[in-house]
Amino acid sequence: MRCKDSEFGVSFHEFVGYSLNMLGNVDKFVFCCRFGGGLWGPLLSKLGDWSLSPSKGRKRTDMLNIEDTICAPATVPGTGAIAIIRMSGRDSFSIADKVIRCKGGNISDTEGYRLKYGVALEADGTDLDTVLVSVFRAPHSYTGEDSVEISSHSSKYIVERLLQRLVDCGARVAGPGEFTQRAFVNGKMDLAQAEAVADVISAQSEAAHKVAFSQLKGGFSKELKTLREELLKMTSLLELELDFSEEDVEFASRSELSSLLDGTLAHIHSLTDSFRYGNALRNGVPVAIVGAVNAGKSTLLNALLRDDRAIVSDIAGTTRDTIEETMTIDGTLFRFIDTAGLRETSDEVEKIGISRSYKKMNEASIVLALLDVTASEEENEYSISDIVSNLDVKSQKLIVLLNKVDVLGNNINVSLINNSVSNPNEKVVKLYISAKTGFGLDELRKLLSDSQKSATLDSDQTIVTNLRHYQALMKASESLENVKRSLAAGQTPDLLSEDLRQALHHLGTILGEVTTDEVLGNIFEHFCIGK
Repeated sequence: MRCKDSEFGVSFHEFVGYSLNMLGNVDKFVFCCRFGGGLWGPLLSKLGDWSLSPSKGRKRTDMLNIEDTICAPATVPGTGAIAIIRMSGRDSFSIADKVIRCKGGNISDTEGYRLKYGVALEADGTDLDTVLVSVFRAPHSYTGEDSVEISSHSSKYIVERLLQRLVDCGARVAGPGEFTQRAFVNGKMDLAQAEAVADVISAQSEAAHKVAFSQLKGGFSKELKTLREELLKMTSLLELELDFSEEDVEFASRSELSSLLDGTLAHIHSLTDSFRYGNALRNGVPVAIVGAVNAGKSTLLNALLRDDRAIVSDIAGTTRDTIEETMTIDGTLFRFIDTAGLRETSDEVEKIGISRSYKKMNEASIVLALLDVTASEEENEYSISDIVSNLDVKSQKLIVLLNKVDVLGNNINVSLINNSVSNPNEKVVKLYISAKTGFGLDELRKLLSDSQKSATLDSDQTIVTNLRHYQALMKASESLENVKRSLAAGQTPDLLSEDLRQALHHLGTILGEVTTDEVLGNIFEHFCIGK
């Protein structure tokens, strides 16, 4: 039998290796082979169904129109030396030849990875600008198609005229993320890597960039593909049992399946557990500044930002809504949230603000609990107890700040703090500060930075930052838990196989091996034009 890898994700020889590996019993494998074509036809058909990823070079033209040649600016508008216009598609070279006159031959005759110097022309043949043209021949380009990048002077007029000339000669303006979408469709990257492109572009800190760039290189994708391959092997063997149900032959070892499930679930749980940290890296670690009225929350925010961002006054209840600002500390982006003072009030507007304070406090990764050392011990005890009662001390980090030490010094009784925080596994971090003078703020910044270093997972561990990926992993985990329960109950192979199919489906949606036009549209519409 001759099987094409392009039709079935697994070749005949690969399947033989899988079978020997999974069954661990040569006699059983030989027994199966004696059945001839009656076995291999249905089996390979099933394998074909389960190979959800397109083979290299196969274009999924149903997802978008890739027959057009597209163009767009790749650089942002504004004052600068150079602007770059990208063009991709089968007519890129011929269109470029109509617009640009090059010395030493046409662009169509130029080898890939070459630069051509030329002059961009208006429709009447007059000179528009001198340009450099980078030539990329398929499949060795970002999109996998014939592509050119035209570097011109950055004049808004020049860029607009060049784009108009390209459109007049047969190209069309690209939509958001269409270049990256074509790279995905043409097999240059999977969907997880495509999404990482946008994350790399939008990264606002060193930590966020490292995570996004790691995913762009395919580390996350490689892990998922390995998981899917193992599950695919087992699913194929389970479905093989259905074709030989009368023979009472067990192709898929139940003990191996149980071990595979445990290992896969542990891996998926590790990925989902990383999401809270990864999401914080991507969007900024949320830090809620909470406390009683006039404790100095707004003053602290302004001091950390070194800017008068929040209104400060001696009038209680000045801050009635949350204020959010970001800043980078030691390569990590933090999102500071100033909140309304916590107290009992009859003011309806202030009540709304206080309700939002509790909400932001519950969502924060780090809570800065501000206590006023000039207040009474009873007031501070009530304040810290109120804050702690609304926290999840296992997943949220609490830092107690004893503010206004410039007035009274650090002679406040801190036993009330220790008594209010009843988590024996978590040491209460206390810091004396003066938001007004800046005393202790450098130490606070270090505490914040160190908190993320300690929260950082192993450098070799993949961190999930995308909500879509997290949801798909949770669904895959649920399906695999169903398999475990069915396995323990001694259920038939068809029931086991069905839940394994679901797990494979959910993992495949992350990589784009199972997807829809709607999903692709939702992903790429958030990209910038030209990428």
